[in-house]
Amino acid sequence: MLEIKDSVAVITGGGSGLGLEVAQYWVRYGGKVVLADVAPKALEQAEIKINAPKGDVISVICDVTQEADCSKLADTAIERFGKINLVAPFAGIIKDSLMVSPDRETGKVTRKMPLEDFKKVIDLNLTGVFLTVRECAERMINNDCKGLICLVSSTGSLGTAGQVNYSSTKAAMSVLPKVITAEFFRRGISNRIRCVAVAPGYCDTAMARGMNQKALEKILLDVPIGRLIDPLEFASLVGELYRNEALAGEVYFIHGGLRIGSRG
Repeated sequence: MLEIKDSVAVITGGGSGLGLEVAQYWVRYGGKVVLADVAPKALEQAEIKINAPKGDVISVICDVTQEADCSKLADTAIERFGKINLVAPFAGIIKDSLMVSPDRETGKVTRKMPLEDFKKVIDLNLTGVFLTVRECAERMINNDCKGLICLVSSTGSLGTAGQVNYSSTKAAMSVLPKVITAEFFRRGISNRIRCVAVAPGYCDTAMARGMNQKALEKILLDVPIGRLIDPLEFASLVGELYRNEALAGEVYFIHGGLRIGSRG
């Protein structure tokens, strides 16, 4: 079993949401964090909220779609703490709409998903993860680090209408742990660096609170536990995946029974 105490987590999208929650959890158990986000103000506020011992959390402004930024992020972790133990590429966005939207009366397409919206989600949610993981994994290998690469998939990976862009990226996150684990196994390093993905359902974050509440109430009717997932429940799962070295190459759902309830 690995210990979080004194271990180093690199977390992108750490200025808010689930990334921030994992950072708080990590520090609570004695870990150190390299917190990355594209928004400087969000990073400042996140550091205040985490309230870690001096020097245990450092912030890096990082656009994960930029190769140079991801390289700098990984280098910063090694230069400051000498190791990387958890890679959590949690930066992501949604830009939902139907691929094509026929008019209800005429049956003719009146709207379609803009290419820009498709590409932005792919760039951040997929390319950004690839760059973050590639750069951090290189430093982990070269510095003889031990730990976990923890990706974020989603129940959306199973296919959600209006999310052809988002669901595609989250489906990719579901297969990447198998690919990365197989590659590391071939090179004899899978006993040191594991890869998994966590697939949350609807979590109690600012994103969910900003939804149409009637729509959210309807969604919760299909969640057997009858509520949103607490971000701390998500963070504790990430922590357990890190600690337990037998967990590798798989996707772990945390959705309160969504899609497998009696109404499923």
